[in-house]
Amino acid sequence: MGDKDSLYFQELKDSVEFYSTVPSFEEMGKRTLADKGINGPTAAHVIEEVHTPLNYAYITFTTGTTAWQNLVGITPNEKDYRRDVGKNALKMAGVKEGDKAMFCYPPLLNAITRNAPEEIGVSWTFLTKSSRDSFLMDLYYKEPNVIFGESSFIKCALQDAIKLDLVKDLPQVDIVNCIGTPLDLDAVEIIREVLGARVNDIYGTQEFGWITMNGKPVREDISLVRSKAGLKCKETVVGGLPTGDSFPVVDSGHVLDKDGKIITYMRKRTIPDYEIYVRETTVNAKQTIERASRSILRIKSKIVKVPDDVVLESDRTVLELLPSIIPKDYNEEPILIEGPTKTVLFDLLVQAQLDYQNLSVKDPCWIKSR
Repeated sequence: MGDKDSLYFQELKDSVEFYSTVPSFEEMGKRTLADKGINGPTAAHVIEEVHTPLNYAYITFTTGTTAWQNLVGITPNEKDYRRDVGKNALKMAGVKEGDKAMFCYPPLLNAITRNAPEEIGVSWTFLTKSSRDSFLMDLYYKEPNVIFGESSFIKCALQDAIKLDLVKDLPQVDIVNCIGTPLDLDAVEIIREVLGARVNDIYGTQEFGWITMNGKPVREDISLVRSKAGLKCKETVVGGLPTGDSFPVVDSGHVLDKDGKIITYMRKRTIPDYEIYVRETTVNAKQTIERASRSILRIKSKIVKVPDDVVLESDRTVLELLPSIIPKDYNEEPILIEGPTKTVLFDLLVQAQLDYQNLSVKDPCWIKSR
């Protein structure tokens, strides 16, 4: 064993403790639930600390309505766009500066980032506990004028209020934004009757952020493509990435807005899923777009393939969608999503890959040499 008083190791110890730019555990940055603005209780999670890579703006999870909740990575590049989409959607919903919002499920805020309500001047809070009783209690004591929550949950809580003869004691609410699950049509009239609120139906996902409101797109990078989910159904594609969700698209309109053509409360899953083929890309190296494709699979769970004949250094991105299971008699017209407007999200993820490749690695554990 070496001498514990060795001059060399004493100098090395001083160097590590006082001069090294690599942080100790105590010096590491921390991103808490409060930093993300979602520091509220849920009955569906535990709080667990994780080491989050520096190339993520933050991580979140799918809601897991019909399957396991999956990890979703949000890159710094898409965070600003997600915020801008959220601000546009909030304004469409009638939310304004000075409003007091209450979120029934904290992770709902992850879909737009906390910056969206902050920059509009909206404050928010969460249920004291994730229960219907707590919803009624917090509605009474906190007096929010805007609510975000799942329509069935809100409906059941208000039905409890009716049964308990509490309606006369509840404050009126300006806006109830139904979000997180498909709109429960029975909830609309109860919300209007009990709370006197305007009701909005927001469709979005943790992977992509908010997508539509009352059947209208809230962003420019939305495409509606053919779907096997049923007559008049179209699959929603966001920024070149298929959501896996299909909806009827009809002229008769959404129940909350006759000008909204996408009937999001009649959601169907698209089977088989679409896979994404990159036909043209603005990057100059096939290896880069292949790396970006692997990253998209990992953080958005979307399969992206790069054919050998991909066109590099194009002036736009061109993506083709093909079913993951192609029938022998498949002869459909190509589904092409062409940039720059309709591929904004995909392009932001590719830029995140480029930025990552240009960053120096911070953790020496990942520096490998022979």
